[in-house]
Amino acid sequence: MHRLFVAIRPPADIRNGLLALMSGIMGARWQDDDQLHITLRFVGEVDRHQANDLTDALGKIRFSPFEVALHGVGCFDRKGQVHTLWAGIQPRDALAQLHQKVDRACVQTGLSPDNRSYFPHVTLARFGRTAGPMEAFMTLHAAFASAPFTVDAFALYESHLGQAGSTYHVIERYRAEIQTP
Repeated sequence: MHRLFVAIRPPADIRNGLLALMSGIMGARWQDDDQLHITLRFVGEVDRHQANDLTDALGKIRFSPFEVALHGVGCFDRKGQVHTLWAGIQPRDALAQLHQKVDRACVQTGLSPDNRSYFPHVTLARFGRTAGPMEAFMTLHAAFASAPFTVDAFALYESHLGQAGSTYHVIERYRAEIQTP
């Protein structure tokens, strides 16, 4: 079985800016450079045949390059317990459209549609049952913003879970269509 997801890898200078933020919260399991991405669709566990079908279906997606920037920080929680710290993305429209195309490709290969609302972000840290106070971090980085960067590709990744966290490997990269005048 293969544990897959579809994501965008921000450029190195953007990732370095994110890495520079990562401190100041006790109990945070900070992401490393190799883990920084913008998820378009979590696929989950699939067999080799479905993985191959998905690789082909994603290759049929057409999109033009677009620009986004990181903007602000926030948290996801479950029943009041914070589990993820993230950096947001603006604008979201082009990412949402690409997410919809990726979701349709997944459904064409027999996967269930992703019915959750799509909120593009880059995960900065994960938390277990206990997390240190985050107010100082949130206040310090509330106005965090990156320079705009061009999204001209996305990739299908395989995730391997290990004791040191997840490691990600690119299975296939998909490029935007560059349109000439």
